[in-house]
Amino acid sequence: MPLSIRVSRWRKMTSLTKTRSAGPIRRAMSRFLDNGAAVAGAAILIPILMLTLTYDLWWPYKPNDIDLLAMNQGPSSAHWLGSDGVGRDIMARLMQGGRISLLVATASMVISTFIGFLIGAVAGFGGRFVDGATMRFVDLAMTLPPIIFLLVLASIVGSGVMPTILVISLLSWPVLSRMVRARLLELRERDFVVASRGMGAGLRHLLVRHALPNTIDILVVYATLQVANGILLEAGLSFLGLGVTPPEASWGNMLNAARATHVLENYPWQWMFPGAALVVTVLAINFVGDGLRDAFDPRSELK
Repeated sequence: MPLSIRVSRWRKMTSLTKTRSAGPIRRAMSRFLDNGAAVAGAAILIPILMLTLTYDLWWPYKPNDIDLLAMNQGPSSAHWLGSDGVGRDIMARLMQGGRISLLVATASMVISTFIGFLIGAVAGFGGRFVDGATMRFVDLAMTLPPIIFLLVLASIVGSGVMPTILVISLLSWPVLSRMVRARLLELRERDFVVASRGMGAGLRHLLVRHALPNTIDILVVYATLQVANGILLEAGLSFLGLGVTPPEASWGNMLNAARATHVLENYPWQWMFPGAALVVTVLAINFVGDGLRDAFDPRSELK
């Protein structure tokens, strides 16, 4: 065998050994960085986050500042993305709308992740009766038509940022609870969990010391994808007038404000930029979520 081929094989074997000897977090990060789509999604998402969080430090206009001399003005050096029907700067409203949409999506993700993990973990570790009663409740929640349930909840709790967070949170947790329960049903038969129960460990100890560390991969992937789902749900509710209400900006109510026929035909910048921001942000988050799902899958090393 030629020396060059032997050297190449030795280098591959050394690299694989180093990868396998690294910790699980380092191996997951290595798999994530090897995913081109996930890295591209992160490269798009990070600037969007930076712009939406810091725009008021460098952009001269406020989202609700009205300039009657600049009504329906197209993109220019003064207003980079143009202005709307009352002279408000589209760039400022786009950045503020992104901040509100990300706030709603992130807050609802945190609440729904907590609810879903808690219910799924209690079902998985709580015994046969608790498991049966809990999962029948989850089945009931999943049988409700999501769109109708969403609209009914929104009409009950009202519109605004906090009601929108509450509505999305209450709609999103059942799928996570079933995934957590499925993982813990297998985990509760492991020797270390059985030993903990035999030593008198309570449910709280089992949840914190065993359930949470062993479902962290599910939670991370769910949380990432739920942010994208939350952005879409918030945009849909705001577009229908049941989410974030004007004059507060969000991508959904910006699209709602620009849905008139004369605006669609004559002032495309009023709907084009919010729509593009919504699509690009959701796609970037989905790419990152898919990359995290593959990175936390130990079977990826065998592929």
